[in-house]
Amino acid sequence: MTGGPHQAAAPGQAGAGSSITVVVADDHPVVRQGLAVLLDVSEDIALVAEAADGPEAVRLSEELQPDVLVLDLKLPGLDGLDVLVRVREVSARTRVLVLTSAAGPQSPARALRAGAAGFLYKDVDPDALLRAIRSAHDGNTVLAPQAASLLASQPDRDVRGIGALTAREREVLGLLARGKSNREISRALLVSEKTVKSHVSAILAKLGVADRTQAALLAVRDRQD
Repeated sequence: MTGGPHQAAAPGQAGAGSSITVVVADDHPVVRQGLAVLLDVSEDIALVAEAADGPEAVRLSEELQPDVLVLDLKLPGLDGLDVLVRVREVSARTRVLVLTSAAGPQSPARALRAGAAGFLYKDVDPDALLRAIRSAHDGNTVLAPQAASLLASQPDRDVRGIGALTAREREVLGLLARGKSNREISRALLVSEKTVKSHVSAILAKLGVADRTQAALLAVRDRQD
């Protein structure tokens, strides 16, 4: 496997269109090769390209519109957090799953605020990584246990908006924080997905956050108070 793009299907598609399309961005060829082998054996996940630096990760995300970008935070040419911001601008459909090794205590919070759908470390079990890719694609927030602990211990908490939520909205927020999708929340609360979407919209507005990942972050912190 070379360091350049591992090109495959049309933007946002793979094969018959049933697979989750993935771009991997990491500056280490061995890591990219290992991820390529892992993803290639999965029937529902298709690796469509590889990026060896930050600018290439942004370019491929814009060009291919993948379902998921698996992103290392330390990339040459453009920092991983900057890649996150730019990918949100050029490919709103792409969910970004951070997969990194050396990361400071502030890294998970910064990544989520920049728009990451999840934060994992490179010692993650291969099967767990595949599940995380599927979960992120489904709209869930995926966090390594260490990352969740770091988020919960952050001192810069601002959960005042949670007090404005109704009892039902708090229930929905709690399920969001556990990584549940709208469908799973609707089943748990015995309401329609349309109703869940309305609750989520109200929660985002009251908390003053842009997406469900940031709402989940506030909920995790709130539980520690």
